[in-house]
Amino acid sequence: MEESEIKGGQGQVLNPETFRDSVGTMEQSGKRKWVYPRKPKGKYTDYRTIVAIGLLTVFLVTPFIRISGNPFLMINILDRQFYIFGQPFYPQDFFILALGAIASLVFIILFTVAYGRIFCGWICPQTIFMEMVFRKIEYWIEGDRNKQIKLDKQKWDWEKIRKRGLKWSIYITISLIITHFMFMYVVGYAEVFRIMKEGPFVRTTNFVVMVLFTATFYFVFAWFREQACTLVCPYGRLQGVLIDKETINVYYDFKRGEGTAGRAKWKKNEDRQALGKGDCIDCNQCVVVCPTGIDIRNGQQLECVNCTACIDACDEVMEKVGFPKGLIRYATEAEIESETKFHFTLRMKLYALVLVGLIAFLGYLLYDRGIMEAKFIKPAGSTYIIRDGKVNNTYDYTLLNKSNRDITVSFKVLSPANGTVLYSGSDKITVKRDAILKGTINIQFPEEEISLAKQSILIGVFDANGEMIDSYETYYEGPFKMQF
Repeated sequence: MEESEIKGGQGQVLNPETFRDSVGTMEQSGKRKWVYPRKPKGKYTDYRTIVAIGLLTVFLVTPFIRISGNPFLMINILDRQFYIFGQPFYPQDFFILALGAIASLVFIILFTVAYGRIFCGWICPQTIFMEMVFRKIEYWIEGDRNKQIKLDKQKWDWEKIRKRGLKWSIYITISLIITHFMFMYVVGYAEVFRIMKEGPFVRTTNFVVMVLFTATFYFVFAWFREQACTLVCPYGRLQGVLIDKETINVYYDFKRGEGTAGRAKWKKNEDRQALGKGDCIDCNQCVVVCPTGIDIRNGQQLECVNCTACIDACDEVMEKVGFPKGLIRYATEAEIESETKFHFTLRMKLYALVLVGLIAFLGYLLYDRGIMEAKFIKPAGSTYIIRDGKVNNTYDYTLLNKSNRDITVSFKVLSPANGTVLYSGSDKITVKRDAILKGTINIQFPEEEISLAKQSILIGVFDANGEMIDSYETYYEGPFKMQF
């Protein structure tokens, strides 16, 4: 390193490529560099606002939706109660949930390879709450970028105390609301209301847990912010190894923006094309509007969440100076390098087809899991009994009703033939919805039908309409017979 070179440690950029080896929101000394993004406006911001309102509505309404008396969605890991689209899932359905998790992972990988971090900018809860809730409250109370910077440097006078106190109070309230609704997805809204009614002295543990989660949400949205995407989120790290030149992302058209002479400030009545200057007028608006504090003109970066704020900011400037929009846009790196218009490539079509197939597969798993699960197990230590020329075996049955209605069932031996089921009570057994029923039956065979000391039998479970809804293979014991 030459003597004239800057040695770093004071916030300077050593060379234009150092952004790839550092975090955009951190000085070289390691000190946090607070981001004050300018309030975005434009077409994409409006679209994202509509999407955010829709998703927030779903988040707030879903816990109160019930289908046939069951929650629309509830994931209670502690009590092992799972409801998806109103359908109950049990530990016995673990393989379905496991396959669903694998299919979801494949979906995420393929989606990222084809469409980049669109999820991060449009759907991710971190982005939705941060940019569409907490950030908007911040703009409302403290003003836009310049006013926030001024307020931050201001001494703790009455104005600063009032604004910061109001903002933090609202942040805590919203964090508390988010926590309560999150717990509704775990234990149901009725239980959450019961906890609230009984109070912290009765439900001390629940109260402490809610306080901890509220504090976590407040910490993330009030202070940690964009660093959650950069330093914590595993998806952000994963996407770095999945995207390639054919992946759709928010890109700066460097060929158009730089030209042959590079970017330059705007000068009225200047023939920029003749001078070789690019369309980028170096206004820096794409930087000041970025919620993660990066310069999109440096290329795709880990911090970029594809929020489209830079697209709207750049399009606004391009419109004012009379240049075509789209200097920053959704595109692929290959498209920009080849200077071709975006088109839905064969790869994207194939990936989209695979993604649709995965969604269909997940839907099939949820639909075709059966409404009844039956087991017939011989009690430990029991053996057969021969009476009146018939061999008798005792079985303990367990019936799990996975449907949203009561089901009346009966049993029938499917194979071998001539088996008879003897009930301890009625031959019509009613299993309540979402319930497990246990009982005992006996199965008889004519002695001449039993040729082996232990052989397989198949028992069918039939509903009131005579339709088989499940079957179970078990074993049957009989007297030992010499085989010649």
